[in-house]
Amino acid sequence: MGGKAAMLVHADDAVVPVLARTTSTDAGAAAALVRRLWPGHDVEPDGEEPWELADAIYPPPGTTCALAVPGLAVVCDRRVAVDRPSTLPAHLLAGAGARVLHLAMHSVVDGLAFAVWESGRLVRSLSLAPGFGIIEDVGERLPFEAGYWDGAYPAGDEGYPLPFHPLRLGERAMGEFFGFYAEGAMAGDDAPDERVDPFAVELHGFRLRERR
Repeated sequence: MGGKAAMLVHADDAVVPVLARTTSTDAGAAAALVRRLWPGHDVEPDGEEPWELADAIYPPPGTTCALAVPGLAVVCDRRVAVDRPSTLPAHLLAGAGARVLHLAMHSVVDGLAFAVWESGRLVRSLSLAPGFGIIEDVGERLPFEAGYWDGAYPAGDEGYPLPFHPLRLGERAMGEFFGFYAEGAMAGDDAPDERVDPFAVELHGFRLRERR
């Protein structure tokens, strides 16, 4: 499994219906979003064509990809891929959206972290990797997690230190949260069908420079 992601999403309501009908987006609104989330930085376009969501979910170092439409704001930046989502700074969580979703995956360490805030309150955070074990486990497990913890989807390797492969649950979380998959849901996971075409959704890329 080779999925990677570094996403932070603010939403007024369900994410998937908005993403499913979003294609081209406004660069000015995306820039304003990035400026709000990273105060004290100059924000400049990266000079590239708009990014497809499929590629934007884990942009190159130094690039921030964003979209902002009514009811939904999406930011993809490696700096949000932290080991403990509960430590994300307040300025990244502040916004008009009633719900904030975080998802980070990295195939090199098979690491997964995701979190959900409702009305500013952290209700779920999970972070784990086979080399480190469970790093953070806060709040009640989300319904789609149950089968993974119960052993329905084991990693398959004898002696694997976790009851499931983190990236397998990460793909499931991506499908549940955002309606698409980085690499595809595993057969037999009872995961929802892809409802968002990640090659049809457009994000804008930016470079940030801290003001001195």
